[in-house]
Amino acid sequence: MTSAGNRPIRIGLQLQPQHADYATIRRAAAEAEELGVDILFNWDHFYPLSGEPEGKHFECWTMLGAWAESTSRVEIGALVTCNSYRNPELLADMARTVDHISDGRLVLGIGAGWFEKDYDEYGYEFGTAGRRIDDLGEALPRIESRFAKLNPPPTRKIPVLIGGSGEKKTLKLVARHADIWHGFGEVETATRKVRILDQHCADVGRDPAEIERSVGVEGSPEKSAAQLHDLGITMFTVATGGPDYDLGQLREWLAWRDEQNG
Repeated sequence: MTSAGNRPIRIGLQLQPQHADYATIRRAAAEAEELGVDILFNWDHFYPLSGEPEGKHFECWTMLGAWAESTSRVEIGALVTCNSYRNPELLADMARTVDHISDGRLVLGIGAGWFEKDYDEYGYEFGTAGRRIDDLGEALPRIESRFAKLNPPPTRKIPVLIGGSGEKKTLKLVARHADIWHGFGEVETATRKVRILDQHCADVGRDPAEIERSVGVEGSPEKSAAQLHDLGITMFTVATGGPDYDLGQLREWLAWRDEQNG
């Protein structure tokens, strides 16, 4: 099983861009950076995923451009970009631009997409889950190819985070293309997914230790953090939504990180 090795524990925060004014989101991002969060995420949807379904909501990538200017240290990214919503070459150019605006702090989080309302309301073809994952598999090499053609090029190799846990297709894409894999934080499920990802890495001849393991977590670190870390997972992301953005849980995870990292 993959060891966390010497990779430090990192804490992410997903600021869900729903049910809040942008000024509130910006203040929460600034406070999280001041507290010491390692990476700041939003998400790529067009409508709220909880609460009032027609409530306040903002677009993902324009917000990332704003965060690139309004923050100075923290990494930023989407958890995750929906591959269906943008041409892969355009997405690569957008990512390269935000990478430059942020002085090399962008993580390109991407996934196959799943929220049918987004597709229906904005005129995208929803299709099947299998087809969307296949589309992601076709897009990833195109994104990598476009990065190599852009002038100026990205400031660094932009880390690619792939979100999803499908065992036959998605985790195979992670093994081939991802620098970071993001799943969910139930210990039993994570144990299975880590084992399968390691096997996919072996199948393509890749060292599984090259891939940072990330999970979304709820509750306090005492619940499962040590067990997840034993699986080689080193990034833990908490989430909070509007209108107020409670950062209390984030503070708990940051304190645990600092204790573990020494």
